[in-house]
Amino acid sequence: MLTLYGITNCSTVQKARNWLDSKQIAYNFHDYKKLGVDAGHLQSWCDKFGWEQVLNRQGMMWRKALESDKNAVVDTKSAIEFMLKTPNSIKRPIVEKDGMVILRGFEVGEWEGVLG
Repeated sequence: MLTLYGITNCSTVQKARNWLDSKQIAYNFHDYKKLGVDAGHLQSWCDKFGWEQVLNRQGMMWRKALESDKNAVVDTKSAIEFMLKTPNSIKRPIVEKDGMVILRGFEVGEWEGVLG
């Protein structure tokens, strides 16, 4: 089963969910904001893509963070600690299916090729 990780009010996540619904692709939605995310998933994603790709440093949560908190993020361990405290700072959407992970957000062309 496909799992889509994100937050409900994110417009990109909404587009992804609408696309999955339109293609009648079954999925579980995991809302970071309500359910959080475990360190194991974050570690796995960071191992695969690098913490710099998993942590959304373009988003509002990063911009609103204290400079001291941002300056403390220097490696995988500190990035995971930050993301555990502020799950809205995790890149979204992230998709997992049968060991495959899509991290680059919602791009119709890529999703068509992999999921469509």
